[in-house]
Amino acid sequence: MSVVLIVGATRGLGASLAKAYASDSDTHVLATARTSDPPANTKNINYIPSVDIASPDAGSKIIHYLKAHSITHVDVLIITAGYFATETLQEPSFSDQETMYRTCAIGPTILVTTLANESNKLLSSKSKVIFVSSESGSITLRHEEEGGGNYGHHASKAALNMCAKLLSLDLKDRGVAVASVHPGFMRTDMTRNVGFDKFWDDGGAVTPDVAAKSLSEWIETFEISKTGTYWAPRGAADIGTAEAVLGSKDKLPVPLQLPW
Repeated sequence: MSVVLIVGATRGLGASLAKAYASDSDTHVLATARTSDPPANTKNINYIPSVDIASPDAGSKIIHYLKAHSITHVDVLIITAGYFATETLQEPSFSDQETMYRTCAIGPTILVTTLANESNKLLSSKSKVIFVSSESGSITLRHEEEGGGNYGHHASKAALNMCAKLLSLDLKDRGVAVASVHPGFMRTDMTRNVGFDKFWDDGGAVTPDVAAKSLSEWIETFEISKTGTYWAPRGAADIGTAEAVLGSKDKLPVPLQLPW
């Protein structure tokens, strides 16, 4: 039975991924929750409570759970947890930026290094580590038509992409494949809370269930020869600057490898 560990799995994309993977009776899904009172376990989903990716002890809590349940290998690790606060030139936010970096870049990196250092078997040959990033982390895709602002959001995703690249180099000899992904523009509480729901229709936003299906299918095809790369499993359809930077969306492949 394969083991899939999803970090940030109680809502949005994470919850949809947990449901999608659990539909396969041969997959054991471990799903983390920040709350101490997560949803009830189901046949194929077991929740690990009180795991906050922005906290230094996230990795140790997960390892404690794995040891307690005699789990010695993780086949797929997907880190979906995120935080998004809007900023402008006139209204930047030190505290929001700090939270975004801790949640979107520092926490995921430290978690993977913690798991990797715990045992050479925990993340080993044929393991896959997937960082849920965003097209907003691509410096190349930043274009004047979308303007500036949102410094912490964009830069924390760029930092995550760099850390994913570095981890891919460190873990390649073990056979661990590492990637960053833009899972798609989604109709979630996160995008609604920052006012992006007004762009849902024009931007081609999809539900988390749709994005989870595309992402999980792409992960099946991802392997070590592509480690250290950055992808949009759904292609360029929802990337606003794709045509301005990369050319006609109709001529771009699906899935699409994104530029850093």
